[in-house]
Amino acid sequence: MSNEKQSTGWSGGKNAFGDFAPGIVHYTDKVLFDEVWEREDLSKRDRSLITVAALTSLGKMDQLKFHLGFARQNGVSDEELKEALLHLSFYAGWPNGMGATAALKNVIEDA
Repeated sequence: MSNEKQSTGWSGGKNAFGDFAPGIVHYTDKVLFDEVWEREDLSKRDRSLITVAALTSLGKMDQLKFHLGFARQNGVSDEELKEALLHLSFYAGWPNGMGATAALKNVIEDA
């Protein structure tokens, strides 16, 4: 089975940077989202949970805000995200868990 998929036309990088940083736009839109996120061996839901865990662990709250919303679009419930962040707090550090929970609260309230 081929892992090649038709481009979904992701444009988040282009929307964020326009022509300012064409390399980061290309790798974000064409490679990360049009290729990696479209691979069939993990569901988008699972990819979202993995990404939320990684970003929480690294304390990358700016990127996490987007990915919490994206996880919701990919079928992860608010309760599952709250529970994942609680669990991560013990492994990724309490400040990271608190920051991620605050980010989730904002994502839910802004929806």
